[in-house]
Amino acid sequence: MSKNNQDKSKKFFSWLNLKKKNNEDINNVFDNVIKNDENSKDNIVNNTVHFKNNVENKQAITIPPRDLKKKGILSILSEKLFNTKVNFGLKIQNLFFKKKIDDSIFNDVFEQLLVSDVGLETADMLVNTLKKEAYRKSLNNSKDILSLLKKNMINILKKVENPLNIIQRKPFSILLVGVNGVGKTSMIGKLTHIFKSQGKSVMLAAGDTFRAAAIDQLKILGKNNLVPVVSQQCGSDSASVIFNALQASRSKNIDVLIADTAGRLHNKINLMEELKKIKRVMNKLDCSAPNEIMLVLDSCIGQNSIKQADVFNQTLGITGLVITKLDGTAKGGAIFSIARKLSIPIRYISFGENISDMHVFNSECFVNAIFSKNI
Repeated sequence: MSKNNQDKSKKFFSWLNLKKKNNEDINNVFDNVIKNDENSKDNIVNNTVHFKNNVENKQAITIPPRDLKKKGILSILSEKLFNTKVNFGLKIQNLFFKKKIDDSIFNDVFEQLLVSDVGLETADMLVNTLKKEAYRKSLNNSKDILSLLKKNMINILKKVENPLNIIQRKPFSILLVGVNGVGKTSMIGKLTHIFKSQGKSVMLAAGDTFRAAAIDQLKILGKNNLVPVVSQQCGSDSASVIFNALQASRSKNIDVLIADTAGRLHNKINLMEELKKIKRVMNKLDCSAPNEIMLVLDSCIGQNSIKQADVFNQTLGITGLVITKLDGTAKGGAIFSIARKLSIPIRYISFGENISDMHVFNSECFVNAIFSKNI
C-alpha cells in the first residue's frame, strides 16, 4: 500500500474512532448480513441501512434477530379458514360465553350447527351426545363444555382421517373424478407438486376429452412441473387415453399416474357409465388399477356434496376424498356430515389457489383452526 493510501486509511479509522480490530469486526458483521438474509433483497437493504446508521452514530453494531420459526399447519389453516371461523366456530363459542349454562344453550348450539351446514342428523347427534356427557360429568363450566363439543367433533372426523399411502407397486394410479367446477385441474397440479417434492416421478393422463381447454390446461401443468402428459385430440375416447397413459407409465417405470376425467353431474347416468368403463379398461391392464379413485368435493355446496359423493361411491367405489375451496365457504360444517354418513377417507383438504394451498387432512388441526384459541 502506498504511503498516500496508508494516510487515507488512518484518517478513515480515526474518524470512526475505531481500531483495526473493530474494522475487522465490522467486515465480519457485514458479511453475516448477506449470509443471514436467505437471499432476500429486502432484508439485505434493511440490515445494511441498520449497519450504516450504527456506524455513523458510533453505536454497537447489532443484527436484528431472524424469526426462524415456520408457520405450522394450524396457523395456516386458521388464516385460510377465516370465513368458517367467523361464521361457524366463533358463533358457537359466543353462545357459551354470553349466557349461563342451561338447557337452552344446547338448543342454541343445535340451531347454530344447522345454520353452519352440519346437517340435521349430525347436529342432533352432536348435541345429544354433548348434553348427556355434560350432565353425566356434572359440567357447568362453559370452557369445559365447549372443549367437550370440540372433542366430539374431532372424533367424527378422526374416523376418516386416513392419509393416502402410495404403495411401492409402479405405477400407483389415481383416477380423479367429480362434478364440473370443483377444482379437479387445480387438484392435479397440487398433487403433482406434493408427489414430486417426495421424490416421486409423475405422469398425467388428459382423460377430460370433452374440452380442448382441459387438455391444454393439463399440458401446461405438465410443462410447468416437468412431467409427461399423455393426451389425444378433443373428442377422443377417455378410456383409450387413460389406457395408453397406464401402458406408458408402466413402460417408463413411473411412480404415480394421475388420470383426469371430465366433470359430470352425478345424475347423468350415461356419463357415470363412462367412468365405469374407464375403471374396467384400467383394470384389464392392471388388476390393481386404479389404485385410488379420488372424488373431489366442493365444500361451498354444503349438504349437496353428500348426495354427489353417495352416487359416485355407488358407481365407482370411491376410496378417498378431497375437500376443496375451504377458504371460500362461510359455513364449512358439511365436512362433518360427509365424514359421518359416508365413512370415506378424507385424503386432503384444499384452501386456496396456490400450489401449496393443500394439506393432508388432520381432524384435530381442522377443528382447532375453526375455533379461536384465545377464548
